[in-house]
Amino acid sequence: MMDEKRIKKVISEVLCVPMEEIQPDFSSDTAEQWSSLAHLTLIIALEEEFGVHFSDSESVELRSFRKIADCLQSKMKTAG
Repeated sequence: MMDEKRIKKVISEVLCVPMEEIQPDFSSDTAEQWSSLAHLTLIIALEEEFGVHFSDSESVELRSFRKIADCLQSKMKTAG
């Protein structure tokens, strides 16, 4: 299982929101701090934290905590 606490920590730091607010339905639609610039910063921070690379098409789709967690889990399985 992907370490969701690590994902929440990255999102929390980039978007300046408490980790407790980051639930499975947390997304760019529900968080006003999640601007397009914040999204790019978040993608870079996630890539650095987890040692992965997101394609442009993946980056566009990663607009919720659940999608980020699912994508990272998939990437970590193929890498390991």
